[in-house]
Amino acid sequence: MINVYVDDLRDCPEGFQVARTYEAAIELMKHNEVDILTLDHDLGEDAEGNELKNGYDLVKYICENSLRANKIYLHTDNPVGRKNMYETLLAAQRRGFIDPDIEIYHYPITTNKYNGN
Repeated sequence: MINVYVDDLRDCPEGFQVARTYEAAIELMKHNEVDILTLDHDLGEDAEGNELKNGYDLVKYICENSLRANKIYLHTDNPVGRKNMYETLLAAQRRGFIDPDIEIYHYPITTNKYNGN
């Protein structure tokens, strides 16, 4: 069982495997049992300045494909993104798209730090 930290910039906390992109996060979740999943919302831009798929896109994918993490935390600094991810996860749980025993938290479990390296 692994813990997954989805973030394009922040330092990965000890005890987590980092996914810097939407696609990397999906691959980790498809091929591993996940205990803790912690999500950023904004996951960067491409070379032309277009926003890449973000944490909200990942939440939708998780809900549409019944992927599982035992606990989901939201460490994003984007308040609108945080609210959208949180509300979508709760609604999906109420409607049976994700397991009812998944713990969903509106706050981070880790320290949000970025040292610029």
